[in-house]
Amino acid sequence: MTDSDWQKSSFSGNAENCVEVRAVAGAVELRESDEAHLILRTTPTTLAALLHGIKAGEFDHHA
Repeated sequence: MTDSDWQKSSFSGNAENCVEVRAVAGAVELRESDEAHLILRTTPTTLAALLHGIKAGEFDHHA
């Protein structure tokens, strides 16, 4: 795999520091572009659940 396999979030615009994602043999990998050597690997189902929770505000901090 190459760096061209990574896709940058459309929300990043032309920013250098952004979240990148790629599909790998039944898994999904995520990395921060400025720390490209650190990669988080998860399943598509788990990533979808995380994104759903973020959108639903499940992780918002309430004092």
